[in-house]
Amino acid sequence: MKILIILPNWLGDAVMATPAIELLASHYQNVRFTFVGSYVSTEALKYHPLCERAIVDDTKKAPSRLVATYKLAKELGRFDMAVSFRNQIHSSLLLRFTGTVVCCARASWHSRLLLSHTPKIRTNQHLVEQYTQIAMINIHNFNEEVPPLRLYIEPKKFDKPTLGINAGATYGSAKRWYPERFAQVAAFYKDRYDIIIFGGPNEVEMAKEIEDNLTALHVKNFKNLAGKTNIQELCANIGGCSLFITNDSGPMHVAAAYQVPTVAIFGPTKYKETSQWKNKKSIIVRHELDCSPCMKRECPLKHHDCMKGITASEVIEAVKKLEI
Repeated sequence: MKILIILPNWLGDAVMATPAIELLASHYQNVRFTFVGSYVSTEALKYHPLCERAIVDDTKKAPSRLVATYKLAKELGRFDMAVSFRNQIHSSLLLRFTGTVVCCARASWHSRLLLSHTPKIRTNQHLVEQYTQIAMINIHNFNEEVPPLRLYIEPKKFDKPTLGINAGATYGSAKRWYPERFAQVAAFYKDRYDIIIFGGPNEVEMAKEIEDNLTALHVKNFKNLAGKTNIQELCANIGGCSLFITNDSGPMHVAAAYQVPTVAIFGPTKYKETSQWKNKKSIIVRHELDCSPCMKRECPLKHHDCMKGITASEVIEAVKKLEI
């Protein structure tokens, strides 16, 4: 059975779609997937053993996105089933243009107009559950058991226990805890773990700040990989960590896919919707404030108290509760 999957754009969202993909693979026979999405999402998921093709959707760069979407659809051809995890008109058009009969996406004005199966999904539930309900809309005997996250990139094997530090969050500065506090936590565990600093190309400066703070704290057993890894290497390195300390971010969900013990620091985002899914050793550190979750990229009140109030000591105590 040929199934087209339109992946979410963000790395973390794409990883949160993996339980729905695993359920599709288990409920249909002889499944072959084609993944279409952003560069980061396709790079993370293209290693799935049932993936035939992984195609980066660059239609928004075209002079006419509508024409480019039509051309991409004709290149893809018809499928037995198509599922979109993106709630966007061009994704609905892409599914429709392929000529696929069974097309599933979240209910919206454009999906209702163009597609065959458009369930109305409650947003006040975990995003994994939302994606699963889209994918399973045509399965009448679904028992609502949702598996953990799953990536097929082989985790790296480190010689020593390794602590991963991820201070970045692509969505915006409001989600980011402070580099000097990440460094304080890492320095506390320097005798127990080697340390890796993670970050994307736009987070190199922040990672360098952590590096400078670690150096000032006389920590030497660290490596700064910010901006130096592709998606495969990022996932492999995170998967090999013994402990991960992170903001709410894509790498946080990668850690969950590998069941890496994790302390996740939340501020302006809805932790009930985007926390680690079914990670057996995961603790959230957050403060309950009247203004959170605001879901803003930058603090609209200019005080950032949801993150500023979280101390390094709180995070250290959370690590201790994990009983690693």
